[in-house]
Amino acid sequence: MQHAVGAPLPPPQGPADGPWTHQAQHSGHPGQAGPPPVPMPPGPQPPRPLPPAPQHTPVPPSRETTGHIQLPPGGPVPLPAPPAEPGTGAATLAVLLIGPAGAGKTTVARLWAARRRVPTAHVSLDDVREWVCSGFADPQAGWNDHSEAQYRLARRTCGFAARNFLANGISCILDDAVFPDRPVVGLGGWKRHVGPGLLPVVLLPGLEVVLERNAARSGNRRLSDEEVARIHGRMAGWYGSGLPIIDNSTYDVETTARVLDDVLARSIASPPAW
Repeated sequence: MQHAVGAPLPPPQGPADGPWTHQAQHSGHPGQAGPPPVPMPPGPQPPRPLPPAPQHTPVPPSRETTGHIQLPPGGPVPLPAPPAEPGTGAATLAVLLIGPAGAGKTTVARLWAARRRVPTAHVSLDDVREWVCSGFADPQAGWNDHSEAQYRLARRTCGFAARNFLANGISCILDDAVFPDRPVVGLGGWKRHVGPGLLPVVLLPGLEVVLERNAARSGNRRLSDEEVARIHGRMAGWYGSGLPIIDNSTYDVETTARVLDDVLARSIASPPAW
């Protein structure tokens, strides 16, 4: 027996009869009588109003399931406690690795983060800056207000990422070419975005080494020799600043990462004034 067009569906027969139940109730099967057809008056029928959709109150994700911790607005990062073992040990800390293009900041920072026994993240300013795909302001094409604004935006983004990692118990190392003759934009900006507990270290090899490493680069990260020399000369202003400086001219990456860990351990015990 066929149901007339527009007839209501038969009501559920029990808890076992649901949308995924394979025992469909069709008339014509032995012992299963379907409901009688409903006569329909001739002519078009008005559409039946749909019941209102149920309203669901969104439930925020649980901290236990997402690892998300609400950050206080502008909350400073405190200095970590001195480690009870050589190096930085299991201390949760925020590091800013400073140096010119070609100093090896990104490579050293990535290896240092990977070799630690505790969770540690590496955030590169250049990587974050290059998240801008359309409208990227390349400083090589000329420094202007757009490139300045994108650098500031990248620093704020990196600072927020560092605070978020730290709030979740993960150390963070950032790398950036901070100039000593622009303290408000450089160290001042990082202190505002991360907090006074940030530990800055300068990586400054000799000019010949920087020129050689820069020559091996490609894309928009390779600078002219004149620009590399100019940046390196400005970086020399960090001498006498009180910040720890590592000359990695004769070090390989692994040696530099070990020296960096020792320098950071001393910075934790006696923080530099900056």
